[in-house]
Amino acid sequence: MSSELLQQAKSAKDVAAAEALYNQILAAPVSSNQTEAQLKEGLEIQEEALLRLGELYRDQKNAEGIAQVIFKSRAFMSSTAKAKTAKLIRTLLDYFNPIPSSTAIQISVLKDNIEWAASEKRIFLKQSLQLRLASIYLSTQSHKAALSLIDSLLAELRRLDDKLVLTELHLLESRVYRAIGNFPKSKASLTSSRTAANSIYCPPHLQCQLDLQSGILHAEDKDYTTAYSYFFEAFENLSNQGAEAEGKALEALKYMLLCKIMLNLPEDVTALLSVKLATKFSQVKDVESMRAVARAHQKRNLADFEKALKVYKDELSSDETIRSHLAALYDTLLEQNLLRIVEPYSVVEVEYVAKVVGQERQAVELKLSQMILDKVLHGVLDQGRGCLVLYDEQAEHVSLPSFHLFSIVNLRPHIHSILYIFRKFDQMSLRCRLRLPACWSRIRRHSWSPFTSLLHQFIRYLLTLST
Repeated sequence: MSSELLQQAKSAKDVAAAEALYNQILAAPVSSNQTEAQLKEGLEIQEEALLRLGELYRDQKNAEGIAQVIFKSRAFMSSTAKAKTAKLIRTLLDYFNPIPSSTAIQISVLKDNIEWAASEKRIFLKQSLQLRLASIYLSTQSHKAALSLIDSLLAELRRLDDKLVLTELHLLESRVYRAIGNFPKSKASLTSSRTAANSIYCPPHLQCQLDLQSGILHAEDKDYTTAYSYFFEAFENLSNQGAEAEGKALEALKYMLLCKIMLNLPEDVTALLSVKLATKFSQVKDVESMRAVARAHQKRNLADFEKALKVYKDELSSDETIRSHLAALYDTLLEQNLLRIVEPYSVVEVEYVAKVVGQERQAVELKLSQMILDKVLHGVLDQGRGCLVLYDEQAEHVSLPSFHLFSIVNLRPHIHSILYIFRKFDQMSLRCRLRLPACWSRIRRHSWSPFTSLLHQFIRYLLTLST
C-alpha cells in the first residue's frame, strides 16, 4: 500500500496532492506483525518519502516545511540504525542551504535536535549537529558563540578520542580565530587539526579543506608562493571529486589567481586558465573578475582597478580573503601612482595630484601623510598653501657635526643672545597654542615642529662648546 502511495506522490502534478501523499506515508504506523523483509521495505519507503518531501519544500523555498519534516523524521530515526540516522538528518539539513534567510530557522532546528539527540543518548549525532551549529555561528559572525560551543565540544571529544571529528572541529576553530584576526591561535588550531588527521585516514574532501586553510594562512603571512602550492593541491583534488565539489574547486582557483596577482605575475593568469582543469571555469564570472583585476594590475592602472571592483563587486567582496588582499593591492597601486606623479616636482599642489590620480583630495592627502610617516616619501604637507613640498632624501639626515662647516667658534660670544631669542620663540609658541588651539593644530603640521626640534639640539650643542 505504501509503495503505491509513493508512486502516486512521485507522479502527482499538483504539489499539494504530492505533499498530502508523502505525509500519509509518514503517518502510517509500523506494525509489529510484519516480517523482517516487510519492515525493512516499509522503512525504506518512509525514508524516501522523507527525502522527497524535503526536496519538495526545498524547491518551494519553504524553510518551515523542512523543519517540520526533520521533526517528523524522529519517529523513523528511532527505529533505524544510528549511522543511517545521522546521514538522513544531514541530508535534510542541507536542504536549507538554497533557501535565503533561513539561518534563524536552521539554528532553532539544530538546537532542538541537539537536545533530542542528547536525551536519546545519540552522542555521535549530537556532536555532528553541534559541529554544524558552530559552523553556522561562524557564517553569521557569531564568533563568541562559536568558540564557546567549540570549547565545550573539544573537551568532550578529547575524552572520546574521536580523531576524525577532532580534525573537523580544530579546522573550524582555526577558521573562527582567523575570522576574528587572531592568526597565532588560528595557526595553532590548524596544526592540531593536521596532527589529528595524520593519525587516521583523512577523507579527500577534508584534506582539501585543510589545504585551503593552510593556503589562506600562508597568504596572510604574505608567503604567496607557499600559499599557491596549497591552493593548487586543493584545486587538483577538488576537481577530481565531481560536480558536488565544483564550488570549492572554483574557490581554490580564485585563490590561485589571487596569489599570481599578489606575486606581481598577472601575466601568468592567462596561462593558468588555459590548464585543462581550469578551462571549464574560464568563463565563470568569478574568474572573469580576477582576470579584470590582473589586467588592471599589469597596466598599473588605478582607474581600471576601481572599475573592476565596481563591476564585479559581488564576486570580489563576498570572500573575506580576496577582499582583504585586494584592498592591500589597491593601496600599493595607489602608492605607486602617487610616487610616479610627484617624482618630477619639488613642490606640487595636492589638488593637482588628486585630479591626476582620479581620487578625492582628502583621500590623497591622507595617503600622502601616511607615506611621509612611513618614510616612503620625503617631504612635508604645507596645508596653508595646499601643497606637497618634496626634498632630497639626503637632506633629511643632516647630522649635528656638519655644523662645524660654519665657524661655530665665532658664535660663542652670541650664545646668550641666541638663548634669549629661543626663549622668546618658545613663549610665542606657547601663547599661540593657548589662544588659538584650532590654528595651532594646523601650525604643527607645517615645518615648525621639525625646526623647533632642530633648534633645541643646536642650542644644546652650542652650550657644550661654551663650557
